[in-house]
Amino acid sequence: MPASALPQQTSPPSTPSRTGSGRRVLGRPAAFAALAVVFVLFMAASSAPSPLYVVYQQQWHFSTTTLTTVFAIYVLGMIAALLVLGALSDHLGRRPVLLSALALEAVSMVLFLTADDVALLLTARLVQGIATGAAMTTLGAALADLNPAHAPHRAGVITGAAPTFGLGLGALGTGFLVEYGPHPTRLVYTLLLAALLVAGAAAAALPETSLRRPGAARSLQPRLRIAPHLRTDLLRLVPILVASWALGGLYLSLGPSVAVGLFGLSSHVVGGLVVTLLTVPASLTAFALRGWPTSRTLTLGASLLLAGTAVALTGVEEDSLLTAALGTVVAGVGFGASSLASFGTLARMAAPAERGELFSVAFVISYLSFSVPAVIAGIAVTHTGLHETSVAYAGTVAVLSSLALLAQALRPHRTPRRETCPQT
Repeated sequence: MPASALPQQTSPPSTPSRTGSGRRVLGRPAAFAALAVVFVLFMAASSAPSPLYVVYQQQWHFSTTTLTTVFAIYVLGMIAALLVLGALSDHLGRRPVLLSALALEAVSMVLFLTADDVALLLTARLVQGIATGAAMTTLGAALADLNPAHAPHRAGVITGAAPTFGLGLGALGTGFLVEYGPHPTRLVYTLLLAALLVAGAAAAALPETSLRRPGAARSLQPRLRIAPHLRTDLLRLVPILVASWALGGLYLSLGPSVAVGLFGLSSHVVGGLVVTLLTVPASLTAFALRGWPTSRTLTLGASLLLAGTAVALTGVEEDSLLTAALGTVVAGVGFGASSLASFGTLARMAAPAERGELFSVAFVISYLSFSVPAVIAGIAVTHTGLHETSVAYAGTVAVLSSLALLAQALRPHRTPRRETCPQT
């Protein structure tokens, strides 16, 4: 559905104002920017534990299977929130749901700060997953609501770029703090907690962009549902979503372990850099290609995911760190192109009342792909070894990327007018 055809809601003012109760309300440009920053913050917090997994494993002596379970329980909480809370902001409004998610995320930071065993670490990650799942669909829908009329694809660019940029920022920042700062398992969570408090103040000043409507309690019933007219377009995006997020799951769960176990790199900064080499090129690509037609962007994304994975796999096989790093960067560019095209399409094709549910379904697909293969890989490492598991995982991602290319080749031809994306 073209953006110009979407039903329009009453627009909040473009400059700061006050409500009848005296609450200060941000203008549209400032509110859009604040939402983008909060999106990055949530994703940075979600990847912050990745470089610490090796530290926790050394301190508490747990297996690689347990390590990937800690990673996956976060995704379990996120998917549960997507299923139960995904459409809630369509009924209660974006601001109250986002404020609740920020509060729950702050609780998870406190749990991380006090964690002294695997049980508390698992609890912290579960709570964090629920908070992030509640936030992501709300943020995606709110960005689409506030999308400027002169740049109809900007919300899709932010929704596609913010997750990867935040993931890289959180992992690399944590790596530096663990390597050079005091209290390696505490400092990063203290800083994130402070940032969340600032984000809460900003969220309280956001304009409400979704009118309250009945059915909030009914919307809490776990379900995956999208409007029938949206299903075909979403199904066409599934192969590329699965391929790209499965690769991301490998890097965030086992990337630092691969750096230590296969290449002998013990620096925690390197552990964070492994994630960053994938995610930062992804976010930069989402901005660089924002004017490209969707079909071309999807084809490029799938092609570079396939090529980058193959090059990285060659580096693992030949014990060449430089080759593996180059492959990771190439795959990251493919990841960014895939995210841009996928989430840009989602942001444009739904009406305001349909966006919460649509983003819920898309994120469930993405994060199942993000977590389930990673857990299987963690179990496989325990039984077959890190090298063999990494090779098999990379080969699977390459096959998925090939399927994504095939799905793109079989798509019906679209006219240039509908395919061309204006600059944002």
